[in-house]
Amino acid sequence: MQSVSENGNPLERRLKVVLPHGAIAAEVEGRLKRLGRTVKLHGFRPGKVPMRILQQHYGPQVQREVLEDALKSEFSGAVREQSLKVAGLPRFELEPPAKDADQYEFTAVFEVYPEVRVGDLAQLAIERLVASVEDANVDKTIEVLRRQRASYTDVDRPAAHGDRVTISYRGTIGGEAFAGGKAENVPVILGEGRFLNAFEDALIGLSAAAQRSFELTFPADYHGKEVAGKTAAFEITVHHVEEALLPPLDEAFAKALGVEDGDLGRLRAEVRGNLERELKRRIHERLRDQVMQGLLDATAVEVPQTLVQAEVARMTHSSGHDAAAQAVSEALVPEARRRVALGLILSEMVKAQHLEAKPDQVRALVEDVAEAYEKPQEVVKWYYQNPAQLKEIELRALEDNVVAWVLQNAKVEERASTFDELMGNAK
Repeated sequence: MQSVSENGNPLERRLKVVLPHGAIAAEVEGRLKRLGRTVKLHGFRPGKVPMRILQQHYGPQVQREVLEDALKSEFSGAVREQSLKVAGLPRFELEPPAKDADQYEFTAVFEVYPEVRVGDLAQLAIERLVASVEDANVDKTIEVLRRQRASYTDVDRPAAHGDRVTISYRGTIGGEAFAGGKAENVPVILGEGRFLNAFEDALIGLSAAAQRSFELTFPADYHGKEVAGKTAAFEITVHHVEEALLPPLDEAFAKALGVEDGDLGRLRAEVRGNLERELKRRIHERLRDQVMQGLLDATAVEVPQTLVQAEVARMTHSSGHDAAAQAVSEALVPEARRRVALGLILSEMVKAQHLEAKPDQVRALVEDVAEAYEKPQEVVKWYYQNPAQLKEIELRALEDNVVAWVLQNAKVEERASTFDELMGNAK
């Protein structure tokens, strides 16, 4: 086996593999003999099947297996000898045999991992947002929880914000009906935002049995592309107007939310704790995203195509798309390339800066996740009994270490923010 120069792709390598006919034939014969001791063929006793018959029935398959095993063995040996870091699996190409050739010649085509040199991070600017959970945030969350448990009663008045209005509607564009433009007896909670604001606004002030016609222009970026940017004419009929009756903020309400003794102070403390965990997570996500993009911007890295293809296949499978759909696969290539590049950079940083995840760090992350559940210790136990899930936590810990190291070596500026801004609720 000898090395051949790379071809076009700077990470591609080619190795010639030579397998003597005699050695392959001898191994095939040996395997067929061993097979003949146990194989059962109609008309022959076990161990008495002639070699000619074994060759007819099993020869091609055994020869393929012998060639595959020999190729893998020779390739692995050459890789170790030349200290190559192979990315993905090699592709073996059989060369046309020369006249009277006494050997098989294959070319192994494969890619190697690139050398990664992380760029200078001293000039990387990171913005760290600083915010806290205020009493008003706790109040607002509890109010949301009350509304989620509201009951509704009919009222004889015009609909207002917060009411539940049951309607039937029919919409047309240019006089023609369109998909999703018609429905019967649909409940709409005004202000909830499940419908377009202009649609909900048209219901304000209507009483039961009222009818209204109005026009609405769909946003240009509306998810229904067939109607995006178009103006529709709607006709609506109101069947019911119902007022929300919120449960009282009392012991029963607290118990319904899992506070066993019904203590409202404990309920507020639990709500605050959940909000603080979510706030911490959002702040960390902002930092992580900036760090990861900064690493990509600062580091030029060649990406093995085999790893990109493998990542596309993984993404396609996890997102539920058909792996054979070429258009879907091509659309995922840029994100797959980004993920692979980032993975190579992170791997190099972990190795160079000794940023491996520590057991106590992993344990702390598991316990933090478990705190959001009713029985935290059972969740912790579950993670440690599921290696695949625990691996996800270990990867998070490793990523946290990279983020922490970059923050120590980059330019970090703090900016005051609010809970609502970080939650995406700022007006």
